[in-house]
Order: sequence, then structure tokens, then C-alpha cells
Amino acid sequence: MKNLIFGIFPILIVSSICAQQGSNAFEGIDDPQVLPLLKSVYGKPGRWNVPPQDGRFLYNLIQAKGYKRGLEIGTSNGYSGLWLGLAFRRNGGKLATLEIDPQRAAEARENFLKARLSDVIDLRVNDALKEIPRLNGSFDFVFIDAWKPDYKKFLDLVFPRVTVGGAITAHNVISLESEMRDFLEAIKTHPKLESTIHKTSTEGISVSFKKE
Repeated sequence: MKNLIFGIFPILIVSSICAQQGSNAFEGIDDPQVLPLLKSVYGKPGRWNVPPQDGRFLYNLIQAKGYKRGLEIGTSNGYSGLWLGLAFRRNGGKLATLEIDPQRAAEARENFLKARLSDVIDLRVNDALKEIPRLNGSFDFVFIDAWKPDYKKFLDLVFPRVTVGGAITAHNVISLESEMRDFLEAIKTHPKLESTIHKTSTEGISVSFKKE
């Protein structure tokens, strides 16, 4: 385990869930429908995707913790959703994912269909700030990767819905730190969150576990 200092947070690299780097991110992913899409969908022009190693980090986290009910805020064309959906399917769980742009959502829906993950992933096309209050039940995993200045608003909406022991994760917390300072301060100081930042890529992922 290695601790580094970056900005206002310690970066905690945890060996048990640390993502594989580069092409090794796909190691052990042998699903014949999902694997080709993980390699072909990434990096499409105008589509904001997590790097493969970040997707694998989230996949590993969901698998390690046995999470079964996830929420993704910001689907884009579905690349991160492929990683998350596969992890939840292997856990016997479900994923709800929210996308505001109809064209990106249509691409994501097609990718989920090709991956045979449509029975696991509930894709909703709407502004997440409006759609989150309409969702039923609680979540044990949340991934935020949408409009950066709204991260704090997303946090405020999802926090009451996250179960104790659940994880609220967010992307670009290193590369776009200046656009979400209120969110970063909130997860740092919240009395019921234990937060770390993981530099699995240059983008950065925050992981905040909900405490009793």
C-alpha cells in the first residue's frame, strides 16, 4: 500500500482493487460479447470515456465489495457502463444509468444491447438532477462522471440513498479538480464519508465509503 500527496487529498493505492494498466486492464475479462466492445467503443471522437484502467478499477471495486445496486450519472456512449454492467451482472445486480444527451444515449443503448447487458442496465434519458429523485430504492454504488460543476449537487441528491458501506465514486477529480472544488471539500469533510483519491490514470477517481 502506498500513500502519496496530491492537492488536498492523500492518494491511496490499494493493491486489492488497484486497476491493471494499459492493455492489462482487460486481463481476465473473457466475456465474448463485452470484451470486443471494451476495446472498440473507447475513445470515439466527442465521447467522454473513462480510460480502460479506470473502468477496470471500478469493475474491481464492485466485484470486491459485492455491490448489487448501482447508479451511474453520465452514461455518454456507454463505455464505463460496459465495465459497470458486467461487474453487476456477475454479482447478480442491476445498474441504473442517466444521460442527458439523446444521441449519446442511443449509442449507449446499442452498445448495451450488443453486449447483452440490456437486462442488467436501466438507461434513462434525462437531466440527472431531475431524474435522481424519481429513482426508487437505495444504492450501494454510485459513479459520477457528468457535468463537473454539478458534482456537489449530485452528491447531495444521492447521499441519502446510499446504504452504509456503499461507495460514491467520481471521475476526473485530479484532471479537472478546479471545476469541482466544492465537491472535493464536501467529500473530504463529510462526517459520514471516508474518502480517498486513486490515481489509476491521470484523470483520478475519488472513492467515498458511507459510514454509520
